[in-house]
Amino acid sequence: MENLNHYISIYKEQLKKGDILFAYNELVKFVMKVRTDCIKNLSDRYSFTGILHGYLDYTYFYYTNDFLKNEKLKLGLVLNHVEMRFEIWLLGNTISIQKKYWNLLKGSIWNKNRNKMPQYAILEAVIESEPDFDNLPLLAEKIKRDLVKESDEIINAIKML
Repeated sequence: MENLNHYISIYKEQLKKGDILFAYNELVKFVMKVRTDCIKNLSDRYSFTGILHGYLDYTYFYYTNDFLKNEKLKLGLVLNHVEMRFEIWLLGNTISIQKKYWNLLKGSIWNKNRNKMPQYAILEAVIESEPDFDNLPLLAEKIKRDLVKESDEIINAIKML
């Protein structure tokens, strides 16, 4: 990549200002709290993995249940940093599983406007497009409620295939 030093210089400047570091750390802490709350309140429905960090693009954790495991699928609660929104992703354990379920679900409500499979998932469902980070308790409750609702809809759609 040409001009990588240029981009790194800009990156360093932004990090020195501190705003990006502060925001990123607070966002990750918030996702960690949502995950902890999900474990406390939803462990009878799902098992949850640890937090995973993308390349400043996504922060997420996976969750699954016996039905999804049997289908070699899992769900993910994703904070999309670029779009600054929360999404539920359906993912397959392998590329062939992803492609199989993409073909089965490409006409679904989640994929109706897509010509091709998303880069990382079978489907991506936005559950919070404009999060209010000034009211974290309310946001966390909304995300948990919508996580359950959207996950149930996705699982029910898979069961009908």
